[in-house]
Amino acid sequence: MGTSAIAIQQEIILDAIRSTARGEWKVVVLDTGSKRLVDNAVREDDILKENVTNVEQIEDRRPLNQQMDAVYILSPLPHILDCLMADFERRRYRRSFLIWTSLLPPEQRARLDQSAMARQSIATIRVLNIDFYPRESHLITFRDPWSFPTLFHPACNQLVRRHMDNLAQKMVSICVSLGEYPTIRYHSPRGATHEASVLCSHLARFVQLEMDQYAKYHEDFPPPSPRPRGALIITDRSMDLFAPLVHEFTYQAMVHDLLPLTEGDKICYKTSLDQNGAAGAARTVEISEKDNLWIKNRHLHMKDLLEKLSSEFQAFKAKNPQFSESDNPSSLNNIKDMLAGLPQYQEGKEAFSLHLNMASDAMSVFQKRKLGEIASVEQSMATGLDEDFKKPKNVADQVVRLLDESDITFPDRLRLIMQYLLYRDGLLPSDTQKLLAHAQLPAQDGEVIHNLDLIGAHVSRALKDPRPLAQPPFGRKQAPANPTEEESGLSRYNPAIKPMLEEHIRGTLDQLVFPFTKPHLDAMEGLMSHDTTSQASLRSAKPTWARTRPSASEPRQRIVVFMAGGATYSESRACYEISEVFNKDVFLASSHMLTPGLFLRQVGDLSVDKRRLNLPAEQPGPQAPAHLFEKEPTPAHPPEKQAPITSRSDQPP
Repeated sequence: MGTSAIAIQQEIILDAIRSTARGEWKVVVLDTGSKRLVDNAVREDDILKENVTNVEQIEDRRPLNQQMDAVYILSPLPHILDCLMADFERRRYRRSFLIWTSLLPPEQRARLDQSAMARQSIATIRVLNIDFYPRESHLITFRDPWSFPTLFHPACNQLVRRHMDNLAQKMVSICVSLGEYPTIRYHSPRGATHEASVLCSHLARFVQLEMDQYAKYHEDFPPPSPRPRGALIITDRSMDLFAPLVHEFTYQAMVHDLLPLTEGDKICYKTSLDQNGAAGAARTVEISEKDNLWIKNRHLHMKDLLEKLSSEFQAFKAKNPQFSESDNPSSLNNIKDMLAGLPQYQEGKEAFSLHLNMASDAMSVFQKRKLGEIASVEQSMATGLDEDFKKPKNVADQVVRLLDESDITFPDRLRLIMQYLLYRDGLLPSDTQKLLAHAQLPAQDGEVIHNLDLIGAHVSRALKDPRPLAQPPFGRKQAPANPTEEESGLSRYNPAIKPMLEEHIRGTLDQLVFPFTKPHLDAMEGLMSHDTTSQASLRSAKPTWARTRPSASEPRQRIVVFMAGGATYSESRACYEISEVFNKDVFLASSHMLTPGLFLRQVGDLSVDKRRLNLPAEQPGPQAPAHLFEKEPTPAHPPEKQAPITSRSDQPP
């Protein structure tokens, strides 16, 4: 579908290596941080194909290689510059081609400029702007879960400015990589009173300044393109607090919520890999963009997924009859066919086994924890409408009844109370305490609820508070003419990012709530460029959303949504759906991905002593390894050769 952020970053990295010291054999030198960036997008084999003899790490012990050029791809950090200067002092390589993953701070650039050793060693310096991690084709993260407490913890105010600078540079890197100089809009919530309500406006201003600076010093930016000008929309977690709490029953969101996935640089799941349900050897399997089954099915509703996986697995087995139930091949040709197709068959079989097991495990949790009953109430609270698209009745009674259920886990009870509080737009403090006690939740869970105030929720209200119930940010969902089972059942709720994007594309997004950073310049252009297909649909009397197949020949506008404070998998799904319906490339970017469990922990941490959080920004910076500054051992000289002793008879006369 459209453009892939992974493919774009991969090509940027390989082209930089290919075009540096062109035609010469070279060594590529990475550091710990830049290696994570490169490994996320590029295979080492692809790097070695570009006249590269070896990929080394600057912190490691390495032999001198003074006959070879080096292409350094490095993070602009003080200790990495120390490592680099140690290489220059030893003249470790013949020439050095420096590539920074993002802009080098002025003090570090000055240190390089003032070093005679550096001037002698460096052939070229350039900045690549790749300091972000494409996780999927249209999902980008910064792998920085510490961003949430930095932005929202009351004691982190002195860290916010530097962190926003860092976020702004990363967003500029995304836009530069995509070849976009976008219009910028930001969320400015009406009537917000929490301290972080100005977060988006400040961040948008930082990004605009950085973008303008980049364009000023790069005359070839943005590159010519037939695409409409891109857009960047900056919002934050406070825009939609239901999204990280509601139980979502599409495949990707559900397994991240319910199953013990291991998340780090890779996402893994431990499974037996036996599609027949028999106990097999436990094995940890990576879930990645190389898995086509995952890519095709991750946004399907679980009830559709199970049926689709089963039928596709039967079709897969039918296409590979040589691997049928019989283990005794009848002829030599059958054996040859089996051997030829074995790797692909085994890979496909394991993929089906993985996803059948994951889906089955998720459904077991669904049934055990009575999530169907919980979801019915959640959907009414999140949308403000019941299954008949009318005002829900007896919501409090339904919540209390669920809190009495022994099968409802304590985290699900906490999520339910938090959603009820959001639905009511605040509760009497005594009512909150009664619900917590009724749910038998510990006192620290009361802190989680209280901390919602720091991210924009109204936690409490007075006895005779005239404030009406909270309204969804973009109004209540209207009853569809012919509702599907999903629309009227457990999946009526759409995260706020979806109607926000729909209104932005149609040109109806409120400019008071989502102003432009340059309203006098960008507002008219932004509205004029919005969805020429919408205008066409008016002429044909067929609404845009009804177009099942947008024209593939139309250049796709690129829209980047940045969600400060973490994004959810339901929001990622919404961006893919908008891309498909409106023929756009919508990229969701965030500091990190939120699961409901992580969101509860991070909200709870907003009231703990900041020192207990061990924020990386407040820890001592890493140091260059000491071995880089040790003297190279002097090579031992071989003993001098002595003249051979000759006998008198051997001597010349």
